[in-house]
Amino acid sequence: MKADLHVHSTVSDGSDSIAELVIMARAKGLDAIAVTDHDTVAHFVRIPQYDDILVIGAIELSSVHRKTNTRAHVLGYGIKNPEIISIMTQPILEARNRNSEKQAEILIRHGFRIDLDKIARADGRYLYKQHLMDWLVSSGQVPNMFGDFYHKTFKNGGICAFDIEYMDVLDAVKLVKEAGGLAVLAHPGQQQNFWLIPELVQNGLDGIELNHHSHSVKDKEIVREQAALLGLFMTGGSDFHGKYEPQPFVIGDFLSDESGVQVICRC
Repeated sequence: MKADLHVHSTVSDGSDSIAELVIMARAKGLDAIAVTDHDTVAHFVRIPQYDDILVIGAIELSSVHRKTNTRAHVLGYGIKNPEIISIMTQPILEARNRNSEKQAEILIRHGFRIDLDKIARADGRYLYKQHLMDWLVSSGQVPNMFGDFYHKTFKNGGICAFDIEYMDVLDAVKLVKEAGGLAVLAHPGQQQNFWLIPELVQNGLDGIELNHHSHSVKDKEIVREQAALLGLFMTGGSDFHGKYEPQPFVIGDFLSDESGVQVICRC
């Protein structure tokens, strides 16, 4: 099976609806996709069934290894009890929305025109910085989404360079397992957190993401070695966000390893 097991929709920080993602996946000849929206399971009940393509409801949990302040994202597949996830992630969604609205207020004080009643939001409710940037670009106040303005404002000590507190990555893995799902470490090469894998396995980790646009040849070698050593399956996907990420690729350009397909698409 050709499966892209890491894509995002408008339910979180993707710019395309689930229906639009399916159209793209069909155009690439995919057999399956997993919609892995950030810190929410709201999309689970909105995924229609298709005869020609398997669409899986999954999640990407934003987390951090608190002892070392290392970022780590956990993908959850095959979740049997999504309400367990929702109880823990709802505070994160609300905190992110408050954080982004604070960023919007700062931008307004600095002379930018932002109408919080008209701006797009994740699931129609939650504001992300990507929505702020899209508004600024669409209204002609900023030339592009991820140029100098973005890096000077939202990164590198800029006026909007602050974030929320995320759950501990060990708790994220345990949460997926408690909800009856399979826990996968997302893009370890991007966040260079390979050293966390043995500890995550002790807490229930099932797999590692192998194919990702951020992974170098060396990163993939490490993933394969760790998977073989620790008995983990491997996944992969485009991590597609549409125009909300600076990515020159589309759905299906990065596919899951067959070991992950065998487990996830049949769970």
